[in-house]
Amino acid sequence: MSADLSVILPEIALSVFAMAGLLWGAYTGKDRSAPMLLWATVAAFLALALWIGLNGDGTQRAFGGMFVDDAFARFAKVAILVSAAAVLLMGEGYMARRGILKFEYPVLIALSVVGMMVMVSASDLIVLYMGLELQSLALYVIAAIRRDSARSTEAGLKYFVLGALSSGLLLYGASLTYGFAGTTQFAGIVAAAGGAEHLPLGLLLGLAFLFTGLAFKVSAVPFHMWTPDVYEGAPTPVTAFFATAPKIAAMALFARVAHDAFGGATRDWGQIVAFLAVASMFLGSIAAIGQRNIKRLMAYSSIGHMGFALIGLAAGTAQGVSAMLVYMAIYVAMNIGTFAFILSMEKDGRPVTDIASLNQYARREPTKALAMLVLLFSLAGVPPLLGFFAKFAVLAAAVHAGMTWLAVAGVIASVIGAFYYLRIVYFIYFGDEREPLDPVRSPVLSGLLIASALVMVLGVANLFGVDVQAAVAAEALVR
Repeated sequence: MSADLSVILPEIALSVFAMAGLLWGAYTGKDRSAPMLLWATVAAFLALALWIGLNGDGTQRAFGGMFVDDAFARFAKVAILVSAAAVLLMGEGYMARRGILKFEYPVLIALSVVGMMVMVSASDLIVLYMGLELQSLALYVIAAIRRDSARSTEAGLKYFVLGALSSGLLLYGASLTYGFAGTTQFAGIVAAAGGAEHLPLGLLLGLAFLFTGLAFKVSAVPFHMWTPDVYEGAPTPVTAFFATAPKIAAMALFARVAHDAFGGATRDWGQIVAFLAVASMFLGSIAAIGQRNIKRLMAYSSIGHMGFALIGLAAGTAQGVSAMLVYMAIYVAMNIGTFAFILSMEKDGRPVTDIASLNQYARREPTKALAMLVLLFSLAGVPPLLGFFAKFAVLAAAVHAGMTWLAVAGVIASVIGAFYYLRIVYFIYFGDEREPLDPVRSPVLSGLLIASALVMVLGVANLFGVDVQAAVAAEALVR
């Protein structure tokens, strides 16, 4: 038991911290302790990320193979923890000014991160579901944390109802898989397939329902319908969190299930993932064109980007998984900077989400405008920014896997998607003069915005190091 507990020590430490924070907040004046608890949670996330990044080595399994700690899980966990810390940090001022910085907020974020860490290390269908639900239940609550807002309440309710549907589909797929394989462990499921090139019908049906449930979590088309409404209705810092850490966790879990449980049948699930990728890329790119609300636009942008990440998974190779991990890491960095900018959009003390309000923004805030331009160009995949290399990596993986048609579809979708990013740049620099937005002087928001933009420009020099780490992680998963 002691050896098993040592493997899950980071998850235990964060769980104990979350429970201690809950008790401390309840007994020390509730919301008055929220800012201190938030900063403590940020420090805990960063400390854990450092611990996991420096101490991990090799592959360790716990609880009879139900939980695995390997290079793939560690890469995903570090990205999850760092992105969660950044989003918590940049949302503090916004939440405090609107009176919604409850002490439960950082605690719920911490519990959802525990769920994400369990998800990416799951090597068993029961552990997978436990981690997924721990993450989801916390997210349902924080989506509706602004209880005096009808939109926030609606966002939480929609997320809960559709999330429950996706969990039901995933559970049904798990039950079919267990019924055929006779085990819930991924290694046993692979063995039940018998090394056949094509899965038996029972496992194939289980795989289809499992992938349907996971597609909900990554907001892949046609299971994306909750995303725009939830992104728009939730408080902006919560939206920023939805667009970062949970996406990494869900995509990593998708890869874990595909390769660990059904790794011998890449032709079967590769077709499913390729369809999800193409549908997500094109719907995300086309539907975003008509959006005027920047949070809804970022929702469709997220759908499109998940499609690109799924290209790497559809390739079914270690190179594809490595490209997917690099893509997700760069995507999260871009989103942190973009949402830092969105959080600074205010007028008369109220948040503004209309894209047209950015007209001539560059005249008043030239530095922030330039940083946002870099991030938007990177999201669009314009070279030589980091976003271009992220897209190039997944497209190259598809070509090397013999799926050139998928890479061509990705290029076309990328060209279509560039329109709505460039339209925002047009408003910022060339739009009609309007009443200006209020200047929001937040060192945290400005720092994260400028730092993210600099990463997109200067990070190209360090891209090789990230590639190496992602390749090691991918090799640990795809054996």
